[in-house]
Amino acid sequence: MKRVTVKPSWVVENEEGSELGPELFAMLDALKRAGKLTDAAVKVGVSYRHAWNQINDWNTFFGLPLVTLERGKGASLTALGEKLLWAEQRFNARVGLQLESLASELNLEINRLVASAASSLRIHASHGFAVARLNDLLDAHSDVQLDLRYLGSVESLASLSRGECDLAGFHMPEGKLGARALDQYARWLHPDRQRLIHLVTRTQGLFVARGNPKRILGVADLVRPGVTFINRQKEAGTRLLFDQLLKDAKVDRAAIHGYQNEEFTHAAVAAYVASGMADAAFGVEPAAHQFRLDFVPLATERYFLLTSLLGLERAEVAKLVELLRSEAFQTIAATLPGYSAPLAGQVVTINEAFPELKDRPRLRIAQ
Repeated sequence: MKRVTVKPSWVVENEEGSELGPELFAMLDALKRAGKLTDAAVKVGVSYRHAWNQINDWNTFFGLPLVTLERGKGASLTALGEKLLWAEQRFNARVGLQLESLASELNLEINRLVASAASSLRIHASHGFAVARLNDLLDAHSDVQLDLRYLGSVESLASLSRGECDLAGFHMPEGKLGARALDQYARWLHPDRQRLIHLVTRTQGLFVARGNPKRILGVADLVRPGVTFINRQKEAGTRLLFDQLLKDAKVDRAAIHGYQNEEFTHAAVAAYVASGMADAAFGVEPAAHQFRLDFVPLATERYFLLTSLLGLERAEVAKLVELLRSEAFQTIAATLPGYSAPLAGQVVTINEAFPELKDRPRLRIAQ
């Protein structure tokens, strides 16, 4: 059946009650990317004349120009145009995951109510650009309905332990950084009754403005005067990794201007940097490309899906594993900067993935 999608839609209204709809932001984005009104008009599917008239109407609506058109120099956004576009992008980055989760709940409920309801699979996962594409993968190649909800890595693992999902997505840095991250995850990992499914390998690093004008090359540069940072929330695996990088570099987090300011997704912190409100953020490479930022790679990590032995026997999980091993998923991974999927779909024991865990004392979890 067709899927329901929930998307935000901006309406701008002035004192007279006149309104501008979402086509405003589509045109502003197209102009910023193309730099020419002719190309932008083609991109949004309107005539050049219509686009020209729209711009004049918008200038009148705001009482200030949003776009500068110069013969021989193309089109560029004014400061107001840039601010409007940034506000829309930041809003979408902040609420997008919540709307995806809402759409997932609606689709699952619809499927439960129809006679031909498809089987469902519940995944609670740390946000990532590969896990976000699992909906597309399952829609195109199966009848499995995905209920995907985004939580931090630790929250996702805890959710699996409570039986609230079938698979929990989390990411683990490679090398000594991973050994420290394991301290955060160990209590939720049970080698005797759980298995790991490889998803992707990805790169995390610093988002900086195009051209890196402040020459931010590592976490030590974040404490320099005049550098502002935007952070991820405390529960995020990306925040855990960033804090570990600070510790290794002997950087005092209190000395980083903006360390206490938080956003909840890779896209949200990238939008913050793109707006000029921060000079740097930390996250995965596709978010930097999405907002046309430069990226300074700092760490490589593996992204896993954790499930129980009983979960692994479910037909829906088996279908997902099959698709992760397919060329279709390799094609998806190849479109994501900084991502690769050499082991996608491979099922391993926890001790095989994390041999150092065998020598650690188990922590009992209160039931």
